[in-house]
Amino acid sequence: MNGNFRVGNLFGIPFYINISWFIVLVLVTLNFGGGLSSQFPGLGINALILGLVAGLLLFASVLLHELGHSYAAIRQGIGVNSITLFLFGGLANLDEEAKTPGGAFWIAVAGPLVSLALFIALFLLTGSGVLSGPPAAIAGLLAYINLILATFNMIPGLPLDGGNVLKSIVWKLTGNRFTGTIWASRVGQFIGWTAIILGALSILGISNVGSFWTLIIGWFLLQNAGRSAQSATIQSALSGLTAADAVVKDSPIISAETTLRDLANSAIRSGNQWKRFLVQDETGQLLGEVHLDVLRAVPTNDWPHNQVRDFIKSVPAENQVQSDLSLLDVAAKLEQQGLQALAVIQTNGTLVGLLEKSAIIKLLQSSQQDAKIQSA
Repeated sequence: MNGNFRVGNLFGIPFYINISWFIVLVLVTLNFGGGLSSQFPGLGINALILGLVAGLLLFASVLLHELGHSYAAIRQGIGVNSITLFLFGGLANLDEEAKTPGGAFWIAVAGPLVSLALFIALFLLTGSGVLSGPPAAIAGLLAYINLILATFNMIPGLPLDGGNVLKSIVWKLTGNRFTGTIWASRVGQFIGWTAIILGALSILGISNVGSFWTLIIGWFLLQNAGRSAQSATIQSALSGLTAADAVVKDSPIISAETTLRDLANSAIRSGNQWKRFLVQDETGQLLGEVHLDVLRAVPTNDWPHNQVRDFIKSVPAENQVQSDLSLLDVAAKLEQQGLQALAVIQTNGTLVGLLEKSAIIKLLQSSQQDAKIQSA
């Protein structure tokens, strides 16, 4: 569906290749092969074969770079969902973010450190005289590319590794990881726009700096940095709110002593919006919930003589949430468990109300509008 297909596992981590990877492999093979053919005219068709080998070794370097990130994450108890190679390199998909700025820093620098180590190893290998001819040329080229990979990735803008380093530093200074992400994302957007402008000027023949690939890379940086900034802004807004802030106004709450007749009246007054009501006792403690299906099961004439308490169903613990829990964590709970609503209670068990997934979206939109008005 997304152009990725699985090719196996690496140290228990699912390994995927995006279809765009083959485009780069062909280009790298032809480029490397052409260079080797010019440098060693007698190679013939073997130049393309060696170019393919060089291309595969290049992607092996990228893979080791991503394994560096993965190892640093695993050392912190963070799971790695997958590693994917694609047009612009690789991506290690982590199960969660680091818990501390220091942890985020080491995950970010682990990849470039691996690339730097590969550069040093290959540089020493080519300088030792052990290799000669085409193998030496390939090793030298790979050393240079790993150096570029290490230095380019340390540019301080998301989604590059240097952007994650900047994020960890700002996080450490401000104590807010979302602020760190927003700062690093804005820098990434600036770098992206700069690359796009340089690439466009180069294509138009106005500047000798940049190329078509500069423009493409700039677009990639701009898009991803923009998404990171948007996501961090939303997460920051949610983290500043609690479950109590998103409780539905006039939540469907009734007393256990309520008759089925009054339950039916409450349902009618709500415009039949609710299919179930939360039930509380005389002290406000959550007892459970009652579904309107009971109105079909009990004859209408008996409604005034039956109380809700006789038809209460328990509310599972996973469908409840503490009123002071961060709305960001609430949103994650709803998403992970596939829920649409939660009963919000205080620490002493007192019922606060019902929280719906849609209410979080409305509250977020409202807070963003208020922020715009204040900044206007």
